[in-house]
Amino acid sequence: MSEILVSARMLSKTYTMGRRTLEVLRGVNLDVGKGDFLALRGASGAGKSTLLHLLGGLDSPDRGEVRIGDRNLSVLTKTELAKVRNARVGFIFQSYHLFPELDALENVCLPARIGRGSATTAEERGRYLLQRVGLKERVEHRPYELSGGEQQRVAIARALMNEPDLILADEPTGNLDSHTGGEIIDLLCSLREERDATLLIATHDERVASRAPKVIELVDGQIKA
Repeated sequence: MSEILVSARMLSKTYTMGRRTLEVLRGVNLDVGKGDFLALRGASGAGKSTLLHLLGGLDSPDRGEVRIGDRNLSVLTKTELAKVRNARVGFIFQSYHLFPELDALENVCLPARIGRGSATTAEERGRYLLQRVGLKERVEHRPYELSGGEQQRVAIARALMNEPDLILADEPTGNLDSHTGGEIIDLLCSLREERDATLLIATHDERVASRAPKVIELVDGQIKA
């Protein structure tokens, strides 16, 4: 059995919208081993995105805890949590979340710059990653000059910038046509295998989920046994 990289225990999360409360997660337990590739499948509103955000430290649970390695995210200061995210977690979102005023290389290099790494080293790695995702000729292009598939390739390169242990992809093909989406998943799987990184993809698409050796079903805020 592989060493556990991410551990979630009794995660619960409720959102309040006006007079209404929505219980999104209800006592979720999950262990993800180093090098694992898991798909988190479920209908829209099942809690997939919320769970990914909690696992990556983008949000905090109402109850329960998340550990990445030996770090309990719930006891970290905001500064400590930001450092853990920057060093160990790579995020890929459905809507890309690229900065429109920055070109492709600048977007990719952001995690290294935030982590106060060498600008020269960051640029070298950024150029390598853009070449690796097939965008060697798009280094100076801004997001509005790129197709949806190209923007997602930039987002993947950005997620890999700091060589994270954990890659969290939230509906990474959701805004793409089936052909482009297939290319993105092929690329993501290939890059993951190169470093034996841990990959967790949230998706409602069975074709995407079928690429993972293990599929976890999230139903009404709980993992289906």
